[in-house]
Amino acid sequence: MKVSEAMHAPAEWVSADTPVSEIAARMAQDDLGAVPIGRDDRLVGMITDRDLALRVVGEKRDPERTLAVEVMSPGIVYCSTEESVEDAIHLMDQKQIRRLPVLDEGKRLVGMLSLGDIAHAASLQLAGELTRAISAHHR
Repeated sequence: MKVSEAMHAPAEWVSADTPVSEIAARMAQDDLGAVPIGRDDRLVGMITDRDLALRVVGEKRDPERTLAVEVMSPGIVYCSTEESVEDAIHLMDQKQIRRLPVLDEGKRLVGMLSLGDIAHAASLQLAGELTRAISAHHR
């Protein structure tokens, strides 16, 4: 199965200069756990609910004045629409991540692939293996 058949679409990125208060409100409104961050028409990072908890709340930053670029996880791990779900699962396992931005052949963001999407699209065995691998306790 291709990633394009399992991902949820559409997906949009948020500017790196967006205050995290706006991103948190969007996450709450749209029930999102992660938001891709862009600058100059390129993806440059990702903000997760964990980033907000640890890097904003945990560091007592003002969410109205703190910008996405200041607290995002830099770099983007992504997959393409034409990759197999199995390849995406291996990438998520290797990088210990739960969500992947999905890019089309023009390197445009077209969707997101989450652990939940995989649970609905892949075999129970693959979904279970991924869940176990990325949910391992940190030491």
